[in-house]
Amino acid sequence: MENKIRRIDRKLEYQGVIVDFYTDYMQMPDGKVVKWDFISHRKGAAAVVPVMDDGKILMVRQYRNALDRMTIEIPAGARDHTAEDTRVCAARELEEETGYHSENLEFLISLRPTVAYDNEFIDVYVAKDLKPGTQHLDKYEFVELEAVPLETLCGRIYAGEIQDGKTVAAIMAYKNKYA
Repeated sequence: MENKIRRIDRKLEYQGVIVDFYTDYMQMPDGKVVKWDFISHRKGAAAVVPVMDDGKILMVRQYRNALDRMTIEIPAGARDHTAEDTRVCAARELEEETGYHSENLEFLISLRPTVAYDNEFIDVYVAKDLKPGTQHLDKYEFVELEAVPLETLCGRIYAGEIQDGKTVAAIMAYKNKYA
């Protein structure tokens, strides 16, 4: 099917720390021009499924303002710059958020979590052979760690307790590939 919709203009509405908000002016096949929202995630991100020696997955519990509640997620974060290798970013986020590090990171999946209105991508890795170290949390980052069996995580996903898209996709991809 040929795309008969085209962007004719993009206007920056707000520039944030990680994302920029735009209004796109789109011409429809009938010639009408409509406004669409677009969010540009300038850096991209990486995430990691940290697998403990006993097979449990090390998860982070943290407050998320958009939901106004605590969530349980895999460790993740934005790249420092657009040229940063996502494997490097995943290794850094693993250590920053959990205090563990690993020399054994394997690519799992690449995600585009919200294609309807933004261009963010997240590359997800699996980390094994975890070695304890020290957390390096950001000043206003507060996380609790929880090692959870894979089947328990799957149950929490199906029960609607875990809803974070990157976490759901990563856990299910990990289960499909490794379990």
